[in-house]
Amino acid sequence: MDWFSGLGFGIVVVLVFLASAVKVVQEYERGVIFRLGRLIGAKGPGLFLLIPVLDRMVKMDLRTLTMELPVQEIITQDNVTIKVSAVVYFRVVEPEDAVTKVYDFSLATLQIAQTTLRNVLGQFNLDQVLSQREALNEKLQKIIDEQTEPWGVKVSIVEIKDVELPANMQRAMARQAEAEREKRAKVIHAEGELQASRTLSEAAAIISAQPGSMQLRYLQTLAEVAVEKNSTILFPVPLDLLEGITRVLGKSETSGRS
Repeated sequence: MDWFSGLGFGIVVVLVFLASAVKVVQEYERGVIFRLGRLIGAKGPGLFLLIPVLDRMVKMDLRTLTMELPVQEIITQDNVTIKVSAVVYFRVVEPEDAVTKVYDFSLATLQIAQTTLRNVLGQFNLDQVLSQREALNEKLQKIIDEQTEPWGVKVSIVEIKDVELPANMQRAMARQAEAEREKRAKVIHAEGELQASRTLSEAAAIISAQPGSMQLRYLQTLAEVAVEKNSTILFPVPLDLLEGITRVLGKSETSGRS
């Protein structure tokens, strides 16, 4: 009986030993191995053995992580207070550095991103923050990535999500946009008037060069007015037209007498 008890205990010890020695790391993970406190390296993916008691493993996830930055109050270069939120995409590319060179790489990346966001946007005025968002995203990504590189962390994308303006600034921008639209409408109207005046000037020059053109235009206008049959229209008869008719009648009477 004692023999069987000893055998059972031995089997349990072996199973515990194997359970602590055999490790499996997924494709998207790496296992950073320490032996008696010394860094051995990163292993995986797959199955490998550790020396119980002597070895310790820290798993690191290599997938891209998404971190949303809390809303930051930022004073722009033109002294406008805005609230900005952003999102950062990053991943671990050097597992050994992410474990040994920083205590918490996620928290450290968050703090660096918040500080960089305030510093960078504070160097630009409000119009630049609103209109040059893509350039600001690239600048933020480059600066944050340079600072997290010693930790084995790669920052791939930084996106400014939302820019919240004060209520008085929103009203002022609405008035400015309305004034800009009115200005544009007046400019378009003035350009139309200029083109119309040029066309009328050219038409007047052509009519003045051909005296008969004025009479034809006059008759055309009468024809257009005559379309409306529900009113009586009084119009003056040009003297040139009367003189022409008088000459025709005078010639007719002279030929009749002869």
